[in-house]
Amino acid sequence: MANFVDYSYSSSDSGESDYSGKPQCLDFSYSMINCDTLSAKLETITSERGSHLHKANYYESMILQHNRLTTLPQSLIHFVNIKILNLSGNNLTSIPDLILELKNLTSLIAKNNRLEDGGIPKNLGVCKSLREVNFSGNNLTRFPEQLLELDGLRYLYIGGNQISMIPNTIGRLQRLKVLYLGGNCLTDIPAEVGQLARLQALVLAENQLENIPSTISQLKRLRTLLLHKNQLTTLPPHIVALKELMELSLRDNPLVVRFVRDLTYNPPTLLELAGRVIKSNCVPYNVWEIPQHLAAYLGSAHQCVNPKCQGVYFDSRVEHVKFVDFCGKYRIPLLQYLCSPNCTKNPVSSCCPVDSDSDEGRMKKVLLG
Repeated sequence: MANFVDYSYSSSDSGESDYSGKPQCLDFSYSMINCDTLSAKLETITSERGSHLHKANYYESMILQHNRLTTLPQSLIHFVNIKILNLSGNNLTSIPDLILELKNLTSLIAKNNRLEDGGIPKNLGVCKSLREVNFSGNNLTRFPEQLLELDGLRYLYIGGNQISMIPNTIGRLQRLKVLYLGGNCLTDIPAEVGQLARLQALVLAENQLENIPSTISQLKRLRTLLLHKNQLTTLPPHIVALKELMELSLRDNPLVVRFVRDLTYNPPTLLELAGRVIKSNCVPYNVWEIPQHLAAYLGSAHQCVNPKCQGVYFDSRVEHVKFVDFCGKYRIPLLQYLCSPNCTKNPVSSCCPVDSDSDEGRMKKVLLG
């Protein structure tokens, strides 16, 4: 285990310590130092020698959180074996390219700074050892796409920014285990998030999401899904396939107050009514004898999910909410489509018993936190 060398309140600027020759952690946190002061401290260390190597080579962690840094000193590149670099709580608007020289860096933590778009090194992808990146609590409005080149990344925290869109190439991060996107300005999530097969935690809370993609159900290893404080009215039905899910947060979404109500129903057009008659009564027709667009239209019919109804629908449908037991712990509202409001009068069967609770009682059974 690395020795911990705390210089944060040292009375000496030399940074001298009882050096043991083992990997060490250099801690300058809460020291109120700026770049020049840090540079002087680091240069003092790099000028010292152990038995045969610079002492700087033995440091694997550098903690610089909660100081007055607006940039980083060039002398940092001499600490070639640094694996963990914590820059949290400073005044950085950008991260200088010199960190690209830290070839062994596995964890880059720069949360709660003032990082702006363009402030992330464009060639960050060369840091192939990076396993954790934390850019939460900054001023980013765009997702830094150079992060997608870090194919070994396991943990990505980029919450508390103003990011409005996630690129559909997010699926390239195949080894990602934790994706934290909470506290941004997202209105939708790309379907490609379902390609993150190793994902265990997905945090989408405190955004402006009105729906989440059905491909979420492909995340078979997902254990935590946080969706609170969005604009969700329903969840995709296939979410029940997430058998490993242990934590689901839905509080402060419209679904909490609307989940037992049918949404607006638009009456079917004459075209749809005619199509329903043809499909429901099995009226024979030859696709070669009718206009191509009508043949395609008739082929797009959807069967009503109510087992007591033999009807179909095309464009006009009723959005209806069904309660399903989830993981044996709580009941969640899932969206389904019916052919007409009349189908809601005959309850649709589900995979679990549905009692006759009042709206208020049902609300209490939905996971709210």
